[in-house]
Amino acid sequence: MAIICSVRLLLLFALLFGHGVFELEASHQIYHTLQNLDDFDAKTTQPYRTAYHFQPSKNWMNGPMIYKGIYHLFYQYNPKGAVWMWGSIVWAHSTSTDLVNWTPQSVAIYPSQPSDSNGTWSGSATIFPDGTPAMLFTGVNTLGQQVQNLAMPKNTCDPYLLEWVKLPSNPVMAPTRENHINASSFRDPTTAWLGADGRWKVVIGSKINRKGLAYLYTSEDFVHWIEAQNQFHSAEDTGMWECVDFFPVSVNSSVGVDLQMLRSNIKYVFKASLDDTKHDYYTVGEYDHVKNVYTPDEGSVDGDSGLRYDYGKFYASKTFFDSAKNRRILWGWVNESSSVTADIKKGWSGIQAIPRTIWLDKSGKQLVQWPIQEIEKLRTNAVRLPGKILKKGSVLEVPGVIAAQADVEITFNVSDFSTGEVLDPSWTNPQLLCCQKGASVKGSLGPFGLLVLASESLQEYTAVFFRIFKGKNKYVVLMCSDQSRSSLNPDNDKTTYGAFVDVDPVHEQLSLRSLIDHSVVESFGGQGKSCMTARVYPTFTVKEDAPAHLYVFNNGSESVTITRLSAWSMKKAKIN
Repeated sequence: MAIICSVRLLLLFALLFGHGVFELEASHQIYHTLQNLDDFDAKTTQPYRTAYHFQPSKNWMNGPMIYKGIYHLFYQYNPKGAVWMWGSIVWAHSTSTDLVNWTPQSVAIYPSQPSDSNGTWSGSATIFPDGTPAMLFTGVNTLGQQVQNLAMPKNTCDPYLLEWVKLPSNPVMAPTRENHINASSFRDPTTAWLGADGRWKVVIGSKINRKGLAYLYTSEDFVHWIEAQNQFHSAEDTGMWECVDFFPVSVNSSVGVDLQMLRSNIKYVFKASLDDTKHDYYTVGEYDHVKNVYTPDEGSVDGDSGLRYDYGKFYASKTFFDSAKNRRILWGWVNESSSVTADIKKGWSGIQAIPRTIWLDKSGKQLVQWPIQEIEKLRTNAVRLPGKILKKGSVLEVPGVIAAQADVEITFNVSDFSTGEVLDPSWTNPQLLCCQKGASVKGSLGPFGLLVLASESLQEYTAVFFRIFKGKNKYVVLMCSDQSRSSLNPDNDKTTYGAFVDVDPVHEQLSLRSLIDHSVVESFGGQGKSCMTARVYPTFTVKEDAPAHLYVFNNGSESVTITRLSAWSMKKAKIN
């Protein structure tokens, strides 16, 4: 069977590329001195290592997909150390049947050609109509230029896709004098799609001076690519657009939509990772299939002042269409808040956020995100508290939960809005507002929410909470993730995050869900309308005799009601 599939691949290359039959070049014939993932010693005793968030066993941590029922995560990895290193980046590879438990595989793509001799950077998977996957990825060539390369599985019958081969004539797209593309800012191709005209399309991020932009390339055979006449999308003063993503969403359903499907009742989402701010922003809009131009809807703002997937630590994200369950899955990289020195000392850096299902909100103006349902099978020892009024100054412990490794869902109801603080028209920056009005700053309608990874005496805690303000014609809900007291270590980044949540507290209850995993807290407000991820490194709760605690609090002058609270300890996932 493997021989048949190998022959099939040879024929596929020949048909696609018109080069006849040629000797395939394995993507990992060079750099055999690099360690494979399965040689690594897991450091499971470290208190800040996560229990159910994906991370390699050590060192620094592109294109996710599902193939023959197996989920694949290809990710940027430095096999030589815990920090990013020029020329050392490879594509590591892990597989899963449930997006929760992961098995490491051998490194998928190494630098091995002149077109990627200085590193194999990010890219995306595309599934051909016959089910064969292909990878377009950025390589840095011998001149230090960023170019786009093509790789395909050596054995298409192998559901684990253990071996990949590169097109010998790589690169397939490159900056030239004629196209005036910045050779140092031309990277991270999206998943490609087949247009109504029968040509393949792919988008690549770039910039011209301070203008962020996305180029669109087209191809008849997936190897000979030409730049489209029209610029796909751009925005002034946004800087370099990394890890761009482009995908459709249904306007009347939470069911995911494959990029290859052309149909009515869909909108499109364009996402860029802003190199200047290390934030992922997105817009919702329309795509002209004839002109190959994307246009955001009115009110959908390009840049850092627009919508973000996550208002905390969340970057270089990528989505894929899960054909097994008809959903679109979002992956995001969560970097550290500790110092580089600390990262090198502990021997690892960076994790992946929990995969999220995403869909278009009923308003049509923003996305909704929610942790994949599969993560719930790690829940154990459920704790449920009955409805309870939280009076001003209340701090209520949630008992019976392993607070360093938990999943918490809580819903609040506010009945009296008469004393709500007036929202000053100048308070347009929610993160700044959360910094000024942290968890310890008393208000009227809030702050109220959760204190997680807290020490018993509350010397350290991370606060995730709401405040409600009186706006001009409505009440405005502010969600904050306050890390200012998350650790006594002065070297840690303890930035406070904030976002406005598009909910009506008069007619809707305020919901909050937090996934807590030793050094990461992922929080979802308003049923996933606003999300924040924090990396925190408490000094007290990592001691054996001082376990973490979980509290609900209300530091506002008005009482709020807990209408529902459910919490679970989380089992450890099998990860690498």
